[in-house]
Amino acid sequence: MTMITRPRLTKTTLLFGGTVLWGLLLIGCVGINRSILAPAKVPGADYVGTKECAQCHSDQTDHFKNASHDKLAIADPKVGATGCEACHGPGSLHAKAGGGINNIVNPKKSPETCFACHVDKRGQFSLPSAHPVLAGKVSCVDCHEVHGSDAIQGPAALESMNETCTKCHTAQKGPFVFEHSALKEGCVSCHSPHGSVNQKMLVARDANLCLRCHLESPGKLAADLGQINANAIAHTNANHNSRLMSGNCWSSGCHEAVHGSNTSNFLRY
Repeated sequence: MTMITRPRLTKTTLLFGGTVLWGLLLIGCVGINRSILAPAKVPGADYVGTKECAQCHSDQTDHFKNASHDKLAIADPKVGATGCEACHGPGSLHAKAGGGINNIVNPKKSPETCFACHVDKRGQFSLPSAHPVLAGKVSCVDCHEVHGSDAIQGPAALESMNETCTKCHTAQKGPFVFEHSALKEGCVSCHSPHGSVNQKMLVARDANLCLRCHLESPGKLAADLGQINANAIAHTNANHNSRLMSGNCWSSGCHEAVHGSNTSNFLRY
């Protein structure tokens, strides 16, 4: 009989193995190319701290302590909080002049200040369907309250977040006699507001977008045949097997009024 011996994990083995893994991790971190994000700059200006900004801009700084942007720290700790200057640049020249537009950075004029941190959004705005932020026709602050706690304009309740979108997209606001319940879930349940590869900034390009909510479990026969039976589409007795092949739910002459209708409970104009 051959006796099989198994190595035992001793305290020394675990300590040595952990040290090796930690060393490999450090080597991997050192070898990674990192991008250092430079804060907004104003030539010849120094940081003065948020307290200096509050002397004139108390309407913004009074509630800025609860904002996520207030957590930014970019200067000597002796200066104090520098959340304002993280986006607007060092404010010594602005404060000394008692204001002005040429001695401070205004992120509303250019999204590059926002992109310094939100680098992923720059890529999204470059997608085929996106708000024209890069063209200068729309600003980040048109949709975001950057001095607020969650950077969202208006109430934070899900039903109220649509107010940001319908401020511009008034035709989709309603009220409608027959309301599409999807609006209660928020515009972002169907649209990607920063940009999408799909038309109209949709999160999906075809009927699969609608079927995320409207598809029920098909019967066994339909499942075996790979079909959607008459009862698979919620709240209808119509068979959609061929209809779904005719086009998207909203473009095949069926449910054109996807945001709501005043004439049809099937959301038709």
